[in-house]
Amino acid sequence: MVTHILVIDDDPSCLFLQSALRGPEIIVDTFTDPTTAPTESLHQYDLLIADIRITRLASFREIREFLPQIPVVLLSADGDLETTMEAVKWGAWDCIKKPFPSDTIRTLVKTILNVRDFCRENAESKPCASTPARFIGSSDTMMAFYKQIAQVADADASVMIEGESGTGKDLTARALHHLSSRRRKPFLVVHCGAIPETLLESELFGYEKGAFTGADRAHPGLLETAEDGTLFLDEITEMTPSLQGKLLRFMQNGEVRRLGGYQVRQVMVRVIASTNRNLDEEIKTQRFRADLMYRFVVRMVTPPLRAHKGDLPQLIHAILQKNDLNGIHISPDTMKMFYAYDWPGNVRELENILRQTQLLCPYPVILPEHLPAQFHRRPGAVPPAFTPLEEAERTQILQTMKAHGWNQSRAAQILGIDRKTLRAKMLRYWLEKEY
Repeated sequence: MVTHILVIDDDPSCLFLQSALRGPEIIVDTFTDPTTAPTESLHQYDLLIADIRITRLASFREIREFLPQIPVVLLSADGDLETTMEAVKWGAWDCIKKPFPSDTIRTLVKTILNVRDFCRENAESKPCASTPARFIGSSDTMMAFYKQIAQVADADASVMIEGESGTGKDLTARALHHLSSRRRKPFLVVHCGAIPETLLESELFGYEKGAFTGADRAHPGLLETAEDGTLFLDEITEMTPSLQGKLLRFMQNGEVRRLGGYQVRQVMVRVIASTNRNLDEEIKTQRFRADLMYRFVVRMVTPPLRAHKGDLPQLIHAILQKNDLNGIHISPDTMKMFYAYDWPGNVRELENILRQTQLLCPYPVILPEHLPAQFHRRPGAVPPAFTPLEEAERTQILQTMKAHGWNQSRAAQILGIDRKTLRAKMLRYWLEKEY
């Protein structure tokens, strides 16, 4: 894909940008007279680089309002703080003080184009069961997060991804790998909480023949297997302190010694880790080693859904498509309730709610009354009114639950439904065990 860059600066020295940025698939148009610049056809460009003085903030605001998809980098001779802050406020990617080395602008342009490609990929891709999941969302919060991913992706620095469950920590790790120069090398995932300590150590570091009972052949560990690629340690805080110490030694010197072996191998691997716990609290209580934390150069936090509710329409559309529910619609009143809800389970909870309500909803439109109880409950709230048919079903479920001591498995069997459906109906009808 050919990239078109427009440079507007009445300083003749800006002509060096043509040679600094031009490449096999990059075309740079430079104008020293702003009146001759093709401002009427900016849509044909992928990036605008302009002097902040001649662009003027008023003109810049017009550009951002009518063509918000075009990234803009502003150049400033004086580096005035107020002007810079105003420019950033209106959506400039950066405001660079003149003079600047060519490497600075090349690095910035590379980052911007990476983010552009990443955002286009997310906007144009339709998630489905046969393709990898991707980030969905174009809010300011998510755009800032995409920018952070692009800035960090091609560095060799190890990364710690923090965030609540359901916010996309796995997606973040995969995006960091995909946007890096390691993309054609292995990307291996280790679920630290799902593997016992002894097995996890042998999985990471490998073992020699005879290292333990059943080790009938040598086996390279995942650190060796991921050579020149990325190793993603999911939920690293589940790792025991002793194993954390061994990982620390590897991250210090890149050396791997298999269990039962003496040979030391030098391995080049980028380590990315994630946790849904409060890492500072884990360090304070000595459940996670501070010295290991310091080996992670970058700490990133995935945004919770409550911080970018403006992306709900896009997310809902993508989830319905993913689950082949294109005929299902959300009523305006339901959307209001979605916006008012805090989504403690984040995007994962949103998908669960949509699938759950669709199963229980008799219509192709999800109405407020079809939502689970947590959407209706407020301090002092009373249960919503039910239709006669719903009230009859509620009474039947309540009587069955009471008759079997609130044993959900037994009640579901009697009612002829599975336990998951029973639980959903209990939430829908505000049914709780009576004490």
